[in-house]
Amino acid sequence: MKHSIRRQITVIFICVLVFILGCLFIVNMGFLERYYFSYKTKDLLDTYNDVDKALQKDTFQDEDVQNKILYQVEKMNVDLIIINSRGKSAFSTISDQDPRMLQMLSDFQNIVENDSIPGYLMKRTDDYILYRTSDWQGETEYLKMYGYFSDSSFFMMQSPLESIRESAALANRFLIYLGVTGIIFGGALVWFFSRKITKPIMELADLSKEMANLNFDARYTRGGSDEIGVLGENFNKMSMQLEKTVSELKRANNELKKDIEQKEKMEDMRNEFLGNVSHELKTPIALIQGYAEGLKEGVNDDAESREFYCDVIMDEAGKMNQMVKNLLTLNQLEFGSDEVVFERFDIAGLVRGVLASCEILVQQAGAEVSFVSDESVFVWADEFKTEQVVRNYLTNAIHHVGNEKRIEVKILENDGKVRVSVFNSGKPIPEDDLPKLWDKFYKVDKAHTREYGGNGIGLSIVKAIMESFHQKYGVMNFDNGVEFWFELDAKNMDVDEKKSDENTELAALPE
Repeated sequence: MKHSIRRQITVIFICVLVFILGCLFIVNMGFLERYYFSYKTKDLLDTYNDVDKALQKDTFQDEDVQNKILYQVEKMNVDLIIINSRGKSAFSTISDQDPRMLQMLSDFQNIVENDSIPGYLMKRTDDYILYRTSDWQGETEYLKMYGYFSDSSFFMMQSPLESIRESAALANRFLIYLGVTGIIFGGALVWFFSRKITKPIMELADLSKEMANLNFDARYTRGGSDEIGVLGENFNKMSMQLEKTVSELKRANNELKKDIEQKEKMEDMRNEFLGNVSHELKTPIALIQGYAEGLKEGVNDDAESREFYCDVIMDEAGKMNQMVKNLLTLNQLEFGSDEVVFERFDIAGLVRGVLASCEILVQQAGAEVSFVSDESVFVWADEFKTEQVVRNYLTNAIHHVGNEKRIEVKILENDGKVRVSVFNSGKPIPEDDLPKLWDKFYKVDKAHTREYGGNGIGLSIVKAIMESFHQKYGVMNFDNGVEFWFELDAKNMDVDEKKSDENTELAALPE
């Protein structure tokens, strides 16, 4: 990467190192020679003090003391000449024929006779003079010191300053070499070891990219207790928290969608309900109004006609009343306001009771009813609502019976389930109409349904009741008729268990 942290760290390190080395080089150029010069001045003064102490203690003539002083001045590259009060040489590090000796004596004579310093005076006391000067050829610069010790002996000391400049130049050159080498190897090491910092950061960058793509399974795996490790751990916590939050938002969004869909569905159902009710009520109301107006205007004066008009009005009013009752029952079932009371009862006895109550309708239809069942068959359900289902099935069969006018009611028990079926001979229901039979106000044969006062609500009530039981129900076509059926539990099962074990389904197709 062009602007990677690794590259930036390396560049910053190299820049800092170059800056430090540059500062050191400037300091060396400007102050290292002065420091060496100051250090050399201190050497001369230290030598003067050491020799003066030895002379005061009268130990200068000891061979060990002289060897020590000789080693000291040679180490510091200092020429030392001591002449006693009698004018004889007491100590010297150079020979009498050495040009340096002649130069030193010439300088001393010039100072004594002319009281002038052949160079730059640095320090002057009653005991010594310290100055800088060059040799007679002007090639070499010296730091020189002349004076007297406590015992009145005379001394001359000098040290060449050329070595100081060479040392300073050598130090600067070495610093340059060292700096270049340090920059190269230091930059390489920083580039290599910065990977240890940048790799976890890149992993965090990849992790943040995965989180941006809503992939919360990615985790920071390098660990560590440093700042990056703490950041990685916080990333992991944030990822888990975001996953939880997003899941909750999705769940809330799904619930909101369901609520909206339910609301739209309820609105559609309400509109459909109002349309169907208004349609169903329009015909009986029109008939009642028409026949009532006919009675009022005296269309027919004979008693038989008036009685016929009254019978029509009463019949239509009865149909309207029954439809309102069915709608109220269906509304209670669909919205769960009608409590389901499960109890154990004999379904065979219940069917016999319904058959007995519908005997007159069977006779009017000219039908023959057969009932196939054991003497007693016990089930678990709401007895009152089960009777509504049986009665709806039976009346539906009576109104639509045809051909040989045969109705057959069966109760069969198998594997803990009891199936009740009602078959009526006649024309099969068109396959396209089978799934719609359970919808409110749906009628296959509207003219025939109108004849016996049906309003298309009975099977909707069956559907609502069976779904409140969490049981199966359905219809099957045969060549010679139609069979409606439903199932109930022969054993006592908890309703909540049935909710989790079964999905409520519209068993409208043949099994």
